[in-house]
Amino acid sequence: MARAPFELAGVRVAAGSRTQIDVPVARLYTHAPLHIPVEVVHGRQHGPVLLVCGGIHGDEINSVEIVRRLLRSRQLQSVRGTLIAAPIVNVFGFVQHSRYLPDRRDLNRCFPGSESGSLGGRVAALFREQIVDHATHIIDLHTGAIHRTNLPQIRAQLSPGSETERMASAFGAPVILNAELREGSLRHYAQNRGIPVLTYEAGEALRFDEWAIAPGVRGVLRVMRRIGMLTGEHRRRPPPAAELANGSSWARAPIDGILRPQVRLGARVAKGEVLGKVADPFGNAEGEVKSMADGIVIGMSRLPLANEGEALFHVARFDAIEEAESAVESFQSSLEPPPDSLY
Repeated sequence: MARAPFELAGVRVAAGSRTQIDVPVARLYTHAPLHIPVEVVHGRQHGPVLLVCGGIHGDEINSVEIVRRLLRSRQLQSVRGTLIAAPIVNVFGFVQHSRYLPDRRDLNRCFPGSESGSLGGRVAALFREQIVDHATHIIDLHTGAIHRTNLPQIRAQLSPGSETERMASAFGAPVILNAELREGSLRHYAQNRGIPVLTYEAGEALRFDEWAIAPGVRGVLRVMRRIGMLTGEHRRRPPPAAELANGSSWARAPIDGILRPQVRLGARVAKGEVLGKVADPFGNAEGEVKSMADGIVIGMSRLPLANEGEALFHVARFDAIEEAESAVESFQSSLEPPPDSLY
């Protein structure tokens, strides 16, 4: 018996086919319509419905490229279940090179949204109703905020033996953060509905970071294989086991001035170690930015200008710091060529 078509936003996608759908979202001031672009790959055989989405923050373009490359993968020719790929959710921000919507709201703090609310609430409600609620599994792709870069990492709410944990371990990022849910985020909404969801964070906003994009594509395909959407063994060697962080903290600027970093993204650091120095333009005043704990630098500012109290280095803490350092080193050595921002 043939599998039934998959319906999204009023469009029916036959089993064994793929279709691009423009989901109407709003209009510009000029009355020109805007759409969330989606591609549905509907397999001939039953299986999970995986949503892979990028660009919830409009300036995070690494996520858009990950989705594009995923859709070009020949492995999708034999997909089981259904893949919903949404490369650009916040089309307003994407057009304006901005993280936010035109009203300065963060779309990832607007879920579940409201059909009669603000622009952010209405976009969130439409995306939820038309797309998210179809999914059985979700991978949400992100980068660091503007002028910040992130070591490839998975953020998820984990419990032993859960489907979310299985997905996180399969992805292949060197670090997993057991992160609390943030009110209004897509992850908060999905997790509360019992939908396993991962957030992949890697690279910097408004940049194409190959060292973040290529592992992201491979990670999504690994998850698809783990949850039964792809068959057969992966030809590449398996990724090193990711290490679970038991917490993280930001080291902040002690004074206003210009930052000179002294550690690299992915570096192992000790509590009290100097991560960088902030000085005024004359060098009359200088302050040291020190790590609050032993750990690995998983995020850092890329802008040398800093105000007192500004977050500059994100350090994750691990019970087994040597294993975490080894996982990061193994990940870095697998990248060709090695990224300058990691060394």
